[in-house]
Amino acid sequence: MRQIFLDTETTGLNPDQGDRLIEIGCIEMIDRRATGVNLHRYVNPQRSSHPDALRVHGITDEFLADKPLFADIADELLAYLAGAEIVIHNAAFDVGFIDAELARLGRGRLAGQVARITDSLTLARETFPGKSNSLDALCKRLEVDNSQRELHGALLDAGLLAEVYLRMTRGQKSLVIDSEEASRGPAAVEAIDLGSIALPVLAASAEEEQAHQALLAEIDKASGGKTLWRRLEAA
Repeated sequence: MRQIFLDTETTGLNPDQGDRLIEIGCIEMIDRRATGVNLHRYVNPQRSSHPDALRVHGITDEFLADKPLFADIADELLAYLAGAEIVIHNAAFDVGFIDAELARLGRGRLAGQVARITDSLTLARETFPGKSNSLDALCKRLEVDNSQRELHGALLDAGLLAEVYLRMTRGQKSLVIDSEEASRGPAAVEAIDLGSIALPVLAASAEEEQAHQALLAEIDKASGGKTLWRRLEAA
């Protein structure tokens, strides 16, 4: 199974009001193992970032001035994402920006060009109901080191999301498989002869048997005599 963990940075919060993508970061995993085949691109949005957004990501207009337009990287991005499950934290936000960029180019929506889109925020809310489920909160709860996250960055956040996702869905400690651990091979399991184990048999008392029969009678009555064991007894 090929999964792409994706994150973006933008000039603001609303693509419908002209905000644009400025950074896309993608981490590839196959069968829940990082491949190292990642994608990271900065994009010239042809507009300035909102001051609040700039405080979050720190990516200046001057830095982006010589970066390619989204039109220049669209084919590369879509080819990279094609056929994969795309995992995004708060997917509606990032997908909304990508779809807006694709619409400017007359291209179809992202969902129609990938296997599926999974929102890890929805998964986190189901796993930890009633708790904060921001990426920072999940890193703290699941003991993922995010000490380098002084500012948001698409590739860094995609990597943190991949770590968080693994721990939410299987509990694997890290994307990095320890070389010594991997070299050990499968652990040997000693065979146990279960036939040599004598299991105790506890007989029901007369009172327990009577209560059981009363319960069966109630179930049979509630089902209108359609209980399976009655049909088996009749047969």
